[in-house]
Amino acid sequence: MNLCLGAVKVFTGNANRNLVKDICLQLNIDMGACEVTHFSDGEINVNISETVRGCDVFIIQPTHSPVNDNLMELLIMIDAVKRASAGRINAVIPYYGYARQDRKTKAREPITAKLVADLITKAGADRVVTMDLHAGQIQGYFDIPVDHLSAIPILVGYFDFLKGTDTVIVSPDLGGVTRARQFANLLDMPIAIIEKRRPKPNVSEVMNVIGDIEGKNVIIVDDIIDTAGTIVKAASVLKDFGAKKVYGCATHGVLSGPAVDRICNSELEKFVITDTIPLKEECKFDKIDIVSVAPLFAKAIKKINSSESVSSLFD
Repeated sequence: MNLCLGAVKVFTGNANRNLVKDICLQLNIDMGACEVTHFSDGEINVNISETVRGCDVFIIQPTHSPVNDNLMELLIMIDAVKRASAGRINAVIPYYGYARQDRKTKAREPITAKLVADLITKAGADRVVTMDLHAGQIQGYFDIPVDHLSAIPILVGYFDFLKGTDTVIVSPDLGGVTRARQFANLLDMPIAIIEKRRPKPNVSEVMNVIGDIEGKNVIIVDDIIDTAGTIVKAASVLKDFGAKKVYGCATHGVLSGPAVDRICNSELEKFVITDTIPLKEECKFDKIDIVSVAPLFAKAIKKINSSESVSSLFD
């Protein structure tokens, strides 16, 4: 008789151990015994020191910077538990790296979002659980089930104090209108759109604001904040167009390069992110607040393990 059959076991690499600890706390289980180190030449060494035979294994590993190390840790851990006869292998990827290259926009350009999906599937994952993909169609790049969670309800909860006030939800570009509309529906607020042209990657030029924001509070809603150039410029332009107070939020705080300095010196009153990516100590400032997605991932893990519908988490 296999005592592990169907039992939940959670493992992680070095990407975001604090988030995984919080998820395990919500699940009332201990984190699986797994040590991820490096050989002297930089190769990754994974040592899982407990049985996983027949278990429902969840490997939680976002693939943020250093993206290649974190991605390889995920792939090697999947391979390790597959070869140890895990019952089912669930790759939980709170932040899915390489997602921004999701289609060909010019000749000889890779589609890295598809390549990473193939690598995860080939490594042996049976299911993927992720959050706020840069493009929803990336779910179709997988040949295995994908549960695509959303942080919008969690971020909306932070802004409950603005309910009933004259506030507008703003999409920083035309591609984010659906996200802004979902956010606005939960708060029963109108939306506005920033029309912009991006001459090259990580450089944006704000052109116009579509909608009425004069004399109103605004909340800019995005999925990924990398160098923060877009959201900082957007906040400045919204102020120029007469906005009263400008708030910003995003699911994934990549915050590379000058991002933190830009946010702290911007027109933003507050900038809110989730803990899908850990915030470095030197990046923690009063203007940046963090909300946790651990309860949502814990609920998803419970439902997947008990073969219940996960669709209620999308509402």
